[in-house]
Amino acid sequence: MNATSPEAAAPGRVVLLTTSHRVAPGLLSWPAWQALHSADRVLCADGAHPQLPYLREAGIEVAEAAPTAQELIEACADGRTVVVVATGEGEPALTDGLARLAGTGRVQMPDLELLPASYDLPGARLLDLVQVMDRIRAECPWSSQQTHKGLAKYGIEEAYELVEAIEDGDRDELREELGDVLLQVVFHARIAEEDPDAPFSIDDVAGGIVTKLIHRHPHVFGDETATTPEEVKEHWLRTKAVEKQRESVTDGVPLGQPGLALAAKLASRVRTAGLEVPLPTGEGLGYDLLAMAVRAEASGVDPEAALRVAARAYRDAVRAAEGVSS
Repeated sequence: MNATSPEAAAPGRVVLLTTSHRVAPGLLSWPAWQALHSADRVLCADGAHPQLPYLREAGIEVAEAAPTAQELIEACADGRTVVVVATGEGEPALTDGLARLAGTGRVQMPDLELLPASYDLPGARLLDLVQVMDRIRAECPWSSQQTHKGLAKYGIEEAYELVEAIEDGDRDELREELGDVLLQVVFHARIAEEDPDAPFSIDDVAGGIVTKLIHRHPHVFGDETATTPEEVKEHWLRTKAVEKQRESVTDGVPLGQPGLALAAKLASRVRTAGLEVPLPTGEGLGYDLLAMAVRAEASGVDPEAALRVAARAYRDAVRAAEGVSS
C-alpha cells in the first residue's frame, strides 16, 4: 500500500486489548466490550488465554492466530477493525513489527490503539506474592520444611532491619525491608494453611486485621468523633480493652522485647489508664534505667530509639578512632 496514493483504501484500525491476570477473567471494561463486539475480527495467539471462554460465551468469535505486522495491516484493509487480545507478554514482536513498518514511511498504517480492558487495583501485586509463596512452599527443599518456630528469628531480624532503614532515611532500603517483613507474614500464613487442627490462610489474616481496624476506628467507620491523636488513642485502647477483656493494663505487653522499650510500654499503659503507680525501688542500674525510661516516655521520647541514636553515634566515633570511614 502506498501511503501517498490518493486512491488508497481506508487503513482500518488495530486495537491491542490488554488484560490483567490479577482480575477475574470476564470482568472487562465497557469500552473493551464495545471494541470486541464491533470488531470485524478478534485474534488471540494463545488458545489457552483465560479470557477466551468468557468472550465466546458473550458471542464473540475469536480466532487463534499470531499474525505478523504486515499480515495484521492487510487484515485491516478497507477500513476493517481487528482486535488483538494480547497475551501475558503483551505481544512485543507484533508491536515492534508495526513500529518498524511505520518508521519506513512507505506503508499506510491503520489507526493503532492500546486499550486496557482491565486494571490492577491497589494491592493487586499482593496476589502475585501469594502465588509465588505457594510455589516456593511446594517446590523449594528449604522452604517446604520450615515451621513457625524455625522462622521466628527471621521475623525479629527483619523487624530490626526495617527500623534501621527508617532511622537511616534510606527510601530504597525502606521499600526492600518492608518487603522482607511482608514476606514473613505471607510465609507464616502459608505454613498455617497446612495445620491439621487449626488451619488459616492469608485471607483469614487480612480479614481479621480489616475487621479489627474498622472496629477500632469508630471515628472513621462509625458515629463517634475524634479530632486529636490523643482521642484516637483513647478510642483504640477502650475498644481493645473490651475486645480482649483484660484484667490488667499490662496484659498483652510482650515481656521479651528490649528492656527500655518494655519499660516505656508499661509506663505508657499506666499513664494512659490514669493510674498512679510508684516506681519500685531497689539497688542497681536496672532501677535507674527504669526511672529514666519512664521519664522519657512521659516527655514523649522513645528511650529505645534515643539510645539507638546515641549508640550509632558511638559506633561512628569508634570507627573514626580506628581510621575507618563511615
